[in-house]
Amino acid sequence: MSDLQKPTAAKAPKGAAWVEKQIDIGLAAPASPLLKVRFYGRHDPSATGPAPLVVHFHAGAFVAGSLEEGGCVPRLLAESGAVVMSLDYPLAPANPFPQAIETGYAALAWAFKARHRLAGKDAPVFVAGEEAGGNLAAGVALMARDRHGPVLAGQILLSPMLDPCMATASLRSADAGPVGCTWTDGWSQYLARVDNAAHPYAAPGNALRLNSLPPTLLLTAQDDPLRDEALAFADRLRVFGRLVHAAVLPGPTRWPSSYLEAADEAREKCAWSAGVQQQFQDFFGAFNEGSEAAAFEAPVH
Repeated sequence: MSDLQKPTAAKAPKGAAWVEKQIDIGLAAPASPLLKVRFYGRHDPSATGPAPLVVHFHAGAFVAGSLEEGGCVPRLLAESGAVVMSLDYPLAPANPFPQAIETGYAALAWAFKARHRLAGKDAPVFVAGEEAGGNLAAGVALMARDRHGPVLAGQILLSPMLDPCMATASLRSADAGPVGCTWTDGWSQYLARVDNAAHPYAAPGNALRLNSLPPTLLLTAQDDPLRDEALAFADRLRVFGRLVHAAVLPGPTRWPSSYLEAADEAREKCAWSAGVQQQFQDFFGAFNEGSEAAAFEAPVH
């Protein structure tokens, strides 16, 4: 794996306590050799401990989204104290399963190896994602478990796309039927072969083994069409004895479409940003205090 390449872009929001920069990193095979990523936040060397390091996957139903569009959630993570590496992962249909998830795993391995200089000595490493990005984050967590590393401190999933069956009540109530549905179309282009739908890395919601996964923060909303599959995944994680905090935020959030709005615009007009940031802060705070259990109370409905 190569060192950080020369930054291709850099931003420093006015008055912000964190920085944003876009760079290329070199990955080991079988992933593509060069991956564009965007960093949010920075570690304060004078801090008493490390910052959380988060590998983030943007939304877009597997076929859309970008680093530019997917900036709202990683900015909230950074403002909650984390150093965030958001990935420009390969999109379907040109890159069907498992290309995006293999790239994600390779990027996680790169970040874990570089965690000391990115976020401080022994920084806890998390995966996070919203919508299709939540699918990839959950799948990468399964891969890390099965491949015996990197060791994850937690996974953060917002409105994750977990079940290609698309048959939940929350989807039906949102009139997100099988014809012309963004998520159905995304699934069909991501899963190039029918049998991929049974693969746990492609559809983590149907994985038969959920043991030995890290603590999970799972966020959905009352008006989120993906709400039911997210909560079902939280319930299944608990059956396997995993630590989970699942919260249902009040609407309107317009999730998951509002994840891809311009970050500044979304923060100004979305009431959900403050609630999401508080969830992130509480989740990270539990690890800073050395008590995972503090972050895992009863689900909020």
